[in-house]
Amino acid sequence: QVHLVESGGGLVQPGGSLELSCVASGFTFSSKDMAWYRQAPGKEREFVAMIAAAGDFVDLADSVRGRFIISRYNHQNKMKLTMPRLTPEDTAVYYCNVWGENYWGQGTQVTVSS
Repeated sequence: QVHLVESGGGLVQPGGSLELSCVASGFTFSSKDMAWYRQAPGKEREFVAMIAAAGDFVDLADSVRGRFIISRYNHQNKMKLTMPRLTPEDTAVYYCNVWGENYWGQGTQVTVSS
């Protein structure tokens, strides 16, 4: 059974940083592309970033490209999203996803506010 657990969210001031983690189980993590999505209040869930199974390719949404960093640690079944220079527009629930498949974590709340 696929299980994805996100952590690392919280309340941070504008300009601050957070690092999200996703720990996976129930499948061969190292063989799957993975992704982060987010859903802001009143908005649809949107793509944030994805990383190939071997970690040799990444793609990021225009809104976070050049700012967020996605990484993975296959020996730990873990994926991370490093988020510096946060703005209020980054406020959302962030979800871990097996790329292209309907497997999601429970989400972790990120709130950027002064």
